[in-house]
Amino acid sequence: MDLVYASLRRKEPGPAPTQESGEVVGILWAHALPGDALQHVTVVCKADQVDVLLYLLTRHPADGPSTSVRTAHSLLARSYRASPLLARRYHRPTPAD
Repeated sequence: MDLVYASLRRKEPGPAPTQESGEVVGILWAHALPGDALQHVTVVCKADQVDVLLYLLTRHPADGPSTSVRTAHSLLARSYRASPLLARRYHRPTPAD
């Protein structure tokens, strides 16, 4: 299993609503595809960002390394595009270098 850390920066820093962590978890599960191999999500909301831990089954193509970082970014980007809540509160996710 691979663990991928990501964060989304808040557009307007301030106290996070108490239910926000649960909302973000729900959004990610709602937009996860079977090919994402998502097993678990942990979310911590802070004043300036939301931190996300994605637990993904490790997938290694025959000729290369794990694709978990790419999969995590794809899931976050898909969720962001589909969720008015994420688009309203956070900046667009950017891929890792």
